[in-house]
Amino acid sequence: MYHLKFIDQHGSFQMKQPENTSYLYFPLASETGLKSSVTPKLGGDAKIDQETFLLEPVSSENLHNNRSSRNFWLLKNDRDVYSAAGASAEQESAQFSAMQDESELTAGFMWHTLKRSSRIHQLSSTVTSFIPKDCNAEIMYITVQNHSESMQDLTAYAAIPIYGRSADNIRDHRNVTSMLHRINSNNHGVLVCPTMSFDEKGHRPNKHIYYVMGCTGNSNMPKSFYPTVEDFIGEGGNFTHPRAVYEQYPGHPAPIHTAGKEAMGAFRFETISLAPGEKADYILLIGVEDSEKAILSLFEKYNTTDKVKKAFSDTKTYWQEQVKVSLHTSEPDFDHLMKWICFQPFLRRLFGCSFLPYHDYGRGGRGWRDLWQDCLSLLLMNPESVRCMITMNYGGVRIDGTNATIIGNGDGNFLADRNGIARVWMDHALWPLMTTKLYIDQTGDIEILNKQISYFKDAQTMRGTEIDALWHPEQGSKQRTSGNDIYTGSILEHLLIQQLTAFYEVGDHNIYRLRGADWNDALDMAPEHGESVAFTCAYAGNLLDLAAMIRLLNRHSSTHTIELLEEIAVLLENDMDTFDDISQKHKILSDYLSRCRHRISGRCINISLSALAVNLIQKANWLMEHLRVQEWLDIPGEEGWFNSYYDNHGRAVEGLFEDHVRMMLTGQVFAIMSGVAEDNQIKKITKSADRYLYRQEIGGYRLNTDFHELKFDMGRMFGFAYGEKENGAVFSHMTVMYANALYRRGFVKEGWKALKTLADTALDFDTSHIYPGLPEYFRSDGRGMYQYLTGAASWFMMTMITEVFGVRGEAGNLILYPKLQTCQFDTDGTASITAPFAGKNFTVIYKNETFKDFGDYIIDSASCDGNELSINEDAFVNIPRKMLTALSDDMHTIIVNLL
Repeated sequence: MYHLKFIDQHGSFQMKQPENTSYLYFPLASETGLKSSVTPKLGGDAKIDQETFLLEPVSSENLHNNRSSRNFWLLKNDRDVYSAAGASAEQESAQFSAMQDESELTAGFMWHTLKRSSRIHQLSSTVTSFIPKDCNAEIMYITVQNHSESMQDLTAYAAIPIYGRSADNIRDHRNVTSMLHRINSNNHGVLVCPTMSFDEKGHRPNKHIYYVMGCTGNSNMPKSFYPTVEDFIGEGGNFTHPRAVYEQYPGHPAPIHTAGKEAMGAFRFETISLAPGEKADYILLIGVEDSEKAILSLFEKYNTTDKVKKAFSDTKTYWQEQVKVSLHTSEPDFDHLMKWICFQPFLRRLFGCSFLPYHDYGRGGRGWRDLWQDCLSLLLMNPESVRCMITMNYGGVRIDGTNATIIGNGDGNFLADRNGIARVWMDHALWPLMTTKLYIDQTGDIEILNKQISYFKDAQTMRGTEIDALWHPEQGSKQRTSGNDIYTGSILEHLLIQQLTAFYEVGDHNIYRLRGADWNDALDMAPEHGESVAFTCAYAGNLLDLAAMIRLLNRHSSTHTIELLEEIAVLLENDMDTFDDISQKHKILSDYLSRCRHRISGRCINISLSALAVNLIQKANWLMEHLRVQEWLDIPGEEGWFNSYYDNHGRAVEGLFEDHVRMMLTGQVFAIMSGVAEDNQIKKITKSADRYLYRQEIGGYRLNTDFHELKFDMGRMFGFAYGEKENGAVFSHMTVMYANALYRRGFVKEGWKALKTLADTALDFDTSHIYPGLPEYFRSDGRGMYQYLTGAASWFMMTMITEVFGVRGEAGNLILYPKLQTCQFDTDGTASITAPFAGKNFTVIYKNETFKDFGDYIIDSASCDGNELSINEDAFVNIPRKMLTALSDDMHTIIVNLL
């Protein structure tokens, strides 16, 4: 980490010359909608949603192609020009030479400071960018200092192009939509209110006002304005050589009213004289509001240096307090990296899977899978707040076991598909159960399974294979009964429908059908005959977990029964011969789906909870044996692994081929995690993965070997260059799940190898070229790609807390079962974690003074605030929920001595 160093316990970091690295960007956001990305030259964009971009939308290639930025210019002594963003023609031409500006980036959660010093001009500047948590305004606080030995006259110019419309208009009527702009200036800035939102499917009146406001640190207003791009850059000029600055165009005094052109948030301040060593400061606000009154009110809130510094301090404190987990191990840089990994789920909640430069797809909102997996991290930091979110999310499940695929803004706002493409991802039913199980373990709230929730309804029916011609949008998006009542069922009923319909939807090998894709979205070309062995393994584990949850519910139930929709009875078939009969399975599923095609009876039956659990266990056991017998590939030389998929011709995709090996990580992950793989098989899987998939220098375990085939009968991933994205990159999410699975099964050394290699590569800036955090994947040369918005962060965080440090819930009780290795303890033999549980805050300190490895040490003693805790089987501590709730709200220290 030569280029990048951490500077505090919150993960804040510094980096010199960030502009010398390509593709860097940093996220900023508020809780109220504004989302920004900012680059080392203050490029990037800012937006509320797909329809409301304040700055021009950017993809990764725009980061070095665009001249547009949040620029701040200084004209020195009426002749020399300097950009605080480093985005002038002269400064760019000096890059990589001895005359390049010295620059330094300092950044932390939701704030970004760029310091720049010019040898040529003997000036330095700092630009601090942040967004207060509760407003849609990005604040730029700029300071300028004279480092010469003489007085310098400086004229400052703010220069931020205002895009002010939908991202769609980049290539759809870009010029025409500029004609909609109505541009005004008041005494402090430029405001743009387009007349309408342009959409040939139906134009809509616009209410948003996009603005750039500014003042000096003591609230003095700008002198003149350049409200259009043409005014500022001049004829033949551009954003890195604007004629308004270089030729000192006087600009226009406020107020100004103009229209029909590309807008520019540009204005000039009064010339000042700075003595040697003297500083001056300026404040810029860029944002979106629905009235000028709201803009002026917001500006008044941040129009002095003291107000901005207070807002900056509050913003830093707010986001630091959100990340309630911290680690202490033998490696401080790893501990700092974990701060960013724990912060990434918050970014996913705010950005979804769109709106950062690499994430230039979709139209906002989070996907179904993302929604549930992001809950994992929230459950570990603030589980009580997640209950409402979980219950609302179940409202996205259809009565046929499929679900809405996109979740819009706000809880419970469901959309059927992304980009108008109706698809069924066969893995989607997996994640709600995983998340709900973690919630119950963390909170002990088993009664959530009885919560009554409605079902999502739209035109898709028969598990996405047909259209319900009887349904119309006016009927609403909730499932109704034959009596036209909105039907609600328990969360347990939702889970059962998801798991059981999947059980019967099998392909030619009695494996769950792949349908549109599974977790790997790029396996999207095998809808007829594709089968996912990987996720069949996962569902087998799910059935066992659901059975365990039902048994726990039964212990707390007074009736020992559950009320279920009458139609579900057909799915509870428990004749083992039926499980082997593919055609009979299809008949059962078709029977159920036909009964639920449009409306349902609404009639319910009572089912014994204990019998229901046995029913699921029978299905799970059959699945596991079927998978072990049919899908295991025994390879010579003590190697072996599970086949992961069948392609659209019904062929197994993995194994030894004439001139190469085909192996995929996904099938191994879920075979291990679910319990399908037995211990002797896990040993062979890890040996095979190390030989065929592991590349330490680029992050660790690749998603697959090179198939040397396009495979149009499997998915688009095989069209990608090998080592990119889903085709053989080191995909962080699956690698972390591989580690998690290994830890669960007791293969600690192998699991830590997977986690550690990912972390080491992310921290090696010369290889990864990314700011701290976990990227979606590392490509074939080790560069981190698609930074920040990855579900891998939640899984990494969960694995470190619940498996590595062993701090986890079990039916609401706190279990401490560490799986730490010798190398993770500091020189004093100590490793610790601070994390909340049961609404209380704990620091758990493990002391390993004999430096033994996992498997060699036992728990010798344990105490909480000096009070002795009981030890179970020399292996783990179990603190009952009652004891936890009786504790005060202070920080509590648990010390566990290992021997």
